[in-house]
Amino acid sequence: MDKLRISKVEDVQIIRHGVPLSGTLHLMPHHLIFCHAPSSPSEEISLAGKDTRAKARPKEVWITYHIIARCIFRPTPNGSSLSSSIRLQCRDFTFVAFNFADEKSARDVYDSIKSLTCKLGRIEKLYAFNYRPQLPEKDVDSWKFYDARRELERMGVFNDRSECKWRISDINKDYKFSPTYPALVAVPAAISDNVLNYAGRYRSRVRIPALTYLHPVNNCSITRSSQPLAGFRGNRSIQDEKLVGAIFATSLHTSGRRQSLQQTLNDRRNGDDLGTAEDELIAATANDDLARQEQPVYGAQQHNLIVDARPTVNAYAMQAVGLGSENMDNYKFATKAYLGIDNIHVMRDSLAKVIEAIKDSDITPLPPNRDLLAKSGWLKHIAGLLDGAGLIARQVGLQHSHVLIHCSDGWDRTSQLSALSQLCLDPYYRTLEGFIVLVEKDWLSFGHMFRHRCGFLNSERWFVTQNDGLAGTGGGSGPISLSHSGSGGSALENALLTAKGFFNKDNSSRESLGDSDGEMASYQSPSSDNSTAKSSTGGVNRSSTTSAVGIKETTKVKETSPVFHQFLDATYQMLCQHPTRFEFNERFLRRLLYHLYSCQYGTFLYDSEKARAEARVSERTRSVWDYFLARREQFLNPEYTGPDGDERDEKYERLIFPKPAEVRWWSEVFGRSDEEMNGSGILSVVDGGGGASGSVLTGVENAETAVGVGVTRTESPRSSPFRSGKNGGGSGSATQTISATMAKLGIGVTSDNSGGGFPSRPAATSGPSKGRMEVEMQ
Repeated sequence: MDKLRISKVEDVQIIRHGVPLSGTLHLMPHHLIFCHAPSSPSEEISLAGKDTRAKARPKEVWITYHIIARCIFRPTPNGSSLSSSIRLQCRDFTFVAFNFADEKSARDVYDSIKSLTCKLGRIEKLYAFNYRPQLPEKDVDSWKFYDARRELERMGVFNDRSECKWRISDINKDYKFSPTYPALVAVPAAISDNVLNYAGRYRSRVRIPALTYLHPVNNCSITRSSQPLAGFRGNRSIQDEKLVGAIFATSLHTSGRRQSLQQTLNDRRNGDDLGTAEDELIAATANDDLARQEQPVYGAQQHNLIVDARPTVNAYAMQAVGLGSENMDNYKFATKAYLGIDNIHVMRDSLAKVIEAIKDSDITPLPPNRDLLAKSGWLKHIAGLLDGAGLIARQVGLQHSHVLIHCSDGWDRTSQLSALSQLCLDPYYRTLEGFIVLVEKDWLSFGHMFRHRCGFLNSERWFVTQNDGLAGTGGGSGPISLSHSGSGGSALENALLTAKGFFNKDNSSRESLGDSDGEMASYQSPSSDNSTAKSSTGGVNRSSTTSAVGIKETTKVKETSPVFHQFLDATYQMLCQHPTRFEFNERFLRRLLYHLYSCQYGTFLYDSEKARAEARVSERTRSVWDYFLARREQFLNPEYTGPDGDERDEKYERLIFPKPAEVRWWSEVFGRSDEEMNGSGILSVVDGGGGASGSVLTGVENAETAVGVGVTRTESPRSSPFRSGKNGGGSGSATQTISATMAKLGIGVTSDNSGGGFPSRPAATSGPSKGRMEVEMQ
């Protein structure tokens, strides 16, 4: 309460959707509460004569401080009769304005809101650490709802079964191996922890390729990792190549020699002499000639895939700072596909344009600005995610192949693609409980940076005092507009300039690298876990959000991005496209987005398992799943028809595919009607605005072939994963070449017109990344 300069203000006017209401504003420790008389005359009439106390009962509008994304204060201009006002833009896309009778009260309210949002200084001061639920939620404890070992065993991963090609490693049980990874990591049984230790040195932040999904019928897998530390010199790691090769060999039939070698390795796993047996086993499982001699599942030729979620030029630019992508000469057992999914800055800018289009919904009932909606590129980005997820699902479910997914650090786009593809593949994840497990596994356990991306501690940059003009008519559209907004410069030039500063610092420590999925804010920015990271020069890089010695925690504006929001939006698209295949309803997704930012629960407040364990979140806060499980009936889809039969039966109905060409605005989450957001005018602008359309793919590469946008020749050997060809054809010819190459390699090929294949994506008239080469760094 010491941060409250005022606790109650009478005679305040609230405006929502252009409708003014008068009442009293209360400032509580964690909420704004506006009380007003019933706004509907018919409501008062219906109550009259029945219960006069009910008639007088006020309505309440509750706004938690932490969900406020932007606050604009306009004091009364000199010589003006206008009231002082405060406009709030909330992260759940609620927009309200308050008008005050006197300027002092308005200023006190503004200062109090500012103190209770961006001046808390510590995550532990958020609402979650004070929230005490009532019944029925009080009797629910869902902190242990997700059990990593139980989920891996559900997929068929057992340490005590010799026929299992996977094992659960405890190499990260104390989070020292990889602070941003889960404690339990599933890896091929053919790979020892010794190999993992060496392979980890080749992956950014030691995020090695690890299992996240195993298909119960064909035993094909989805694994995920971070980018390799290839650099311009083409660094390689034999152990990483062994690991990826072993992953892609897990669904092949096992010969008697391999079984013997596997048993020998298991016998020696706890000893010191692993080398000979291990090398022989890897040679037997990963050797390309031997693999071709054995019949894969169903007799189909596997087309194993490495998916780099970044545009091709972005991955190449990262080589300037010692990172990059796999050299496929060293991974001859796979093909690599580059996806044109932009980084967090582009996505932040895109949502900022959406907010700009709807930001006046507090003071006016007018529909959103349709031109700005079209230019935001938001639907294009959602369609791209769905397109990429469909590609991965087809490879695993139809082509009976393995897929390894990564982007930069493997916690943003990788989480999106991994989770969405599993929604396509596994009906369990389309149940309410299964979706909870999916979020826990692919977002929380694998270390999505919720704390950084959501900016729970707010920022003073998001509070604006407007001394002239009408409140809200300037000053940007919200926190997301305060973002990296690159010009049309050269990506390679920017990368080289940044690399110069990087190498001048003699920074060779992986831990000192900045947030390269954003992609590189500073090469001395914090590691993603809640600890300090030592640089190669002996200094320490203190996190903006924590410190062992109690340094004030703040939000880094350029690290915020609506990554998890996009995942929920893409899930909403599939729910609309397949309304009978999801057990949960749209409201479930909308409320989950709300509680992502409400800070009422501890589930999303930290960046990793390690951080949550150190903060003792399960002891000190409630889980967000308590809210949903206690009210389960409210979030069920009445149209749901679950699949019948045994999920391990080949005839079990499992697959659904997204339809990127049919994406639509999630009108409910933006607080608008479907007609306002998805009317004919909106859709015609989005669909007919020109720009690049087609598949999300921007490049395809294997040991013999490399094809990218604007590249139409093939050659071998290659010096880098992105090269200009002599023909240098336009995007149209290059897209045709990519499609032909993918078809030749058997990747993503399907005759299914209802979600399979590569339908054209909606194209914005001038999306955030059009006309410039996006670099994977700030």
